[in-house]
Amino acid sequence: QNFFAELSPSENNDDKSSQDAARKSLAFRSQVLQMQDAFTALEECPVPVVVAIHGACVGAGVDLACCADIRVCSKNAVFGVREVRLGLAADVGTLQRFPKIVGFSSRVKELCFTGDDFDAEDACKIGFVSRVSETEEDLQKNADEICNKITQHSPVAVSVTKISLNYSRDHSVDEGLKHIALQNSSALMSEDVMKSFMMSSGAADIEFDAMRAHSRL
Repeated sequence: QNFFAELSPSENNDDKSSQDAARKSLAFRSQVLQMQDAFTALEECPVPVVVAIHGACVGAGVDLACCADIRVCSKNAVFGVREVRLGLAADVGTLQRFPKIVGFSSRVKELCFTGDDFDAEDACKIGFVSRVSETEEDLQKNADEICNKITQHSPVAVSVTKISLNYSRDHSVDEGLKHIALQNSSALMSEDVMKSFMMSSGAADIEFDAMRAHSRL
């Protein structure tokens, strides 16, 4: 009761409004939405996000990992959607993103319903992570290697690719095709296209201009 009272916008926690179930629910909903937005901000980052995971990655750790574009882990990583063991359903992204990453399989539902942990091998098997490293040192090297490969390409091409992948995840193939046609109608005008062709032909010392900072308007 005190917990919900603190979340209530009412200044007087002793009035009837602080005891009303519907008002408590609406007050708490806004807090959940704010927490969801904090995780979604990572997903909406305009550049690819690579996470290197070692040790325990449970609860909010899985929520955060689900927002990343690429996940790699060390052999000692342990994952778990444990919210159900605490008497609640995960509510900041795992139940929405996890199945879209690895598919709505029996294994995924088993993990979410039971709250059982799963190891690095299982995470790689179901496609939650793309690489498993023997040590934490190797993990950092693998993550750096992926990042370095990405930075060799046009930042415009990489950014539009991420935008299209995320959009297509939540839309039909036809909608995704129309979306990328619109995106590339401007992206293909970039000088990065010619620079990329030159690089593929063996040209050296080709550099791409940095992306401009995103407008706050």
